[in-house]
Amino acid sequence: MLRIDAATPGDRDRAVDVLRALSVLGVVFGHWLVTAVTLRAGGHLMGDSPLRHMPALAPVSWVLQPLAVFFFVGGRVAARGRASVGPAPTAYGPWLVRRMRRLLRPVGTLLFLWLLVVSGLAVAGVAHETISTLLGLVVSPLWFLLVFLVLTAATPLVRRAPGRIAVVACAVVAVLDLAHFAAGGVAWVEAVRNVNVLAGWLVPYCLGVVWAAGGFARRRYAVGMLVGGVLATAALIVWGGYPASMVGVPGAAMSNLNPVSLAAVTFGLAQCGAALLLCGPLRRLVGQPGAAATGQRQASDGQRGATPQQFAWAVVALMNLSVITIFLWHQTAMLSVTAVTLALTGPHAGLHTVPDGPSWVFARLLWLPVFVLVLVALCRAFQHVEGDSRAERTG
Repeated sequence: MLRIDAATPGDRDRAVDVLRALSVLGVVFGHWLVTAVTLRAGGHLMGDSPLRHMPALAPVSWVLQPLAVFFFVGGRVAARGRASVGPAPTAYGPWLVRRMRRLLRPVGTLLFLWLLVVSGLAVAGVAHETISTLLGLVVSPLWFLLVFLVLTAATPLVRRAPGRIAVVACAVVAVLDLAHFAAGGVAWVEAVRNVNVLAGWLVPYCLGVVWAAGGFARRRYAVGMLVGGVLATAALIVWGGYPASMVGVPGAAMSNLNPVSLAAVTFGLAQCGAALLLCGPLRRLVGQPGAAATGQRQASDGQRGATPQQFAWAVVALMNLSVITIFLWHQTAMLSVTAVTLALTGPHAGLHTVPDGPSWVFARLLWLPVFVLVLVALCRAFQHVEGDSRAERTG
C-alpha cells in the first residue's frame, strides 16, 4: 500500500482515477444486473432483461449506466496526454499508436479465445441459438471501445474548439431524434440516426477536453450541468416520449443507448456535473495529491502502517492498471458461471430463470460474489496482455 502511494506522482489528480474506476465498475455491475440468460424450452440459452419484465426497476439504470463519466474522464486524459507530447504533427502518430495498442491487444486476445470457444461449442453440437447468445453478450460491449478509439484519434481536432463541437454534436443528436419521432421508424432515418453513437458520446468527451484545459474551475459550472441535465432529462422522459431506462430494454420501441438519444446526452451532462462535484470528496478519500512524499517516508522507516486513504488509493490504482481487462472479461465471467453451472448442476434461479420478479433480483444478487471471483481469476490470467501494452507505451 505504502509503496503504491509513494510511487504516485505528487501532481497526479487521483480523483480522475477514482472516477474511471467507478465508471467501469458501474458498467460491470450494470451488465450483471440488467442482463439475464434464460433457459428456453428447447434447451438453449437466450438473452433477456429484468427491465423488460419489471419496468419499475428503470431507476437502477440511472446509477449503473456511467458511460458519460468514462468518456468525460477519457477526454480529459487524452487531451492532457496529447498536450504532453508536444504540438508537432510527427508526435501525433506515435502517441495514437501507443494508445490504440493498449486497447487493441487485449481485444484481440479476447476475440481469439472466444473464437476457440465458439468452435468447440459448434463441434460439440451446442444449439446455434445458445452460441449466438453467448457470443453476442461478449462482443456487444466492444462498440464502446470502438467509439472511444475514434474519439481518441480525433483529440487534436477536438482540442481546437471543444465547447463549440460539443454544442454541434448535441444539436446533431437532437435533430436526428426529432427525425426519428417525425418519421415513425422509417428504415433510412434509423440508419442515419446511428450517427448519434459517435455524436452522443462526443459531447462528454468534449467536456473532458474543456476540463483538461482548465475549464469548470468554478463550482457553479458543475452545479449548472448537474441541475440542468437532470431537469432536461426529466422533461424529455415525461413529455418528450423518451424511455425512462438509460440502457436498452429488449422489445422496447426506443432505446436511449442504441443509438444514443438526446435523453442520454442530457443525462450524461448531469453525470459530468456530478463527477466534478465529487472530485473534492474523492481526493480526500484517496489522499490529496502530494501525499506521496508522506507515504515515501512511512515506507522508508517502516514505523507506521498504511492509512485508510493509502489503502483506498492502492485499490483504485490497481484497478486502473487492469481497467481494460476488467471491462473486456466481465461478461465472460458471468457467462462462464452461467454455462458451467448449467452443465454441472442444472438450472438455478438468478442464472437461468426468467427475470420476472423480485425473487430473481434477490437470487442474482447472491450470484454477484461468484461473478466477482471468476472475474478476478480472469484478470489475473490476462492482465499481462494489458500490462505489456502499457509497458510498450511507457518504454
